[in-house]
Amino acid sequence: MKIHEYQAKEILRRFGVPVPKGTACFSVDEAEAAAKQIIADTGSEVVVVKAQIHAGGRGKGGGVKVVKGAAAARDTAQQILGMTLVTHQTGPAGKVVKRLLVEQGVAIARELYFGIVVDRGAGRVVVMASSEGGVEIEEVAASHPEKILKEVVDPVVGLGAYQARNLAYGLGLTGVTAKAAAELFLSLYRVFVETDGSLLEVNPLVVLKDGQVLPLDCKMTFDDNAAYRHKDVEGYRDLDEEEPSETEAKRHDLSFIKLDGSIGCMVNGAGLAMATMDTIKYFGGEPANFLDVGGSATTEKVTAAFKIITADPNVRGIFVNIFGGIMKCDTIAAGVIAAVKQVGLKVPLVVRLEGTNVELGKRLLGDSGLALTAADDMADGARKIVALAKAGGGKVQPKAEATR
Repeated sequence: MKIHEYQAKEILRRFGVPVPKGTACFSVDEAEAAAKQIIADTGSEVVVVKAQIHAGGRGKGGGVKVVKGAAAARDTAQQILGMTLVTHQTGPAGKVVKRLLVEQGVAIARELYFGIVVDRGAGRVVVMASSEGGVEIEEVAASHPEKILKEVVDPVVGLGAYQARNLAYGLGLTGVTAKAAAELFLSLYRVFVETDGSLLEVNPLVVLKDGQVLPLDCKMTFDDNAAYRHKDVEGYRDLDEEEPSETEAKRHDLSFIKLDGSIGCMVNGAGLAMATMDTIKYFGGEPANFLDVGGSATTEKVTAAFKIITADPNVRGIFVNIFGGIMKCDTIAAGVIAAVKQVGLKVPLVVRLEGTNVELGKRLLGDSGLALTAADDMADGARKIVALAKAGGGKVQPKAEATR
């Protein structure tokens, strides 16, 4: 789950982490009022107007502007609100800006980078820092990997004070500034752990001219599996920024990620789903989604999954690949039949069933009259659906191939 910058900073404030004064705004009038209040509170005319979308690169795309005075803030808000902001993370379609953060301007001496991630390879949380603040960390990793400092965290003891100091000194900070940075790193790690974060990124982390260290930007994402423990964070969800099909899948407790291909996939088990997508690519196709219906799905759940797949206009074929253990093949078959009867079948469908109640599942599909093609195994199914999708151009084949 992703949240906006202003929401991440609200969380930081709750944990006592210092952040610039700022206000979330949804209209031009609110932006002007926020700028006036910030100017009154800080005594400085300099304010920053920031687009709030779930993507990085906002500054390069024209979504972050430093201005002077409330009138200029209003004019800038008028330009940014409602614009389609295109960045390297949004793709060419971009995202429409519906929220702003109006924030105080600060006197920056240095820009740094700080991040906390779950490193799957290390099996640990890794805390990173770099002197190359304000630059995409991927660019730094590619061109100057030696400039990325890392501390691997022992989950039993957490981030040690000595590790925080190592990062601060490694960034070239000294004296009270190094002390302030180390304390900030420890606080940010606490935020990450106590909110069940999967990413906390501060870019840039700035050293002010008075020696203060401040998160000028903050990006946070959270482990969806822990959402039940953080109802306050769950309330930050912005459905306008999420893929509608993924939102619908969450409503039915389905593991679903929309992709850019044309072969819809319905699989049980995350590992099998990944293998299915790899096999589709091996035979020249592109998966349209990752979809794991889980090991205990009901007919209703399977029906919902099928509807989500068929709602994608890019889908030119569907591959149902089930290895039944806890998940019974007849349950999948009943769900597919029910879904097709409700939404129709406009593209080729290939089904591979194996495992618990496989013969019953095949019999149900065979007796249903659906125009589908049976597969002997995963490779056979992937080969067939890629060929059918390319040959049929999205049209259903005229008659079913025997499934038993």
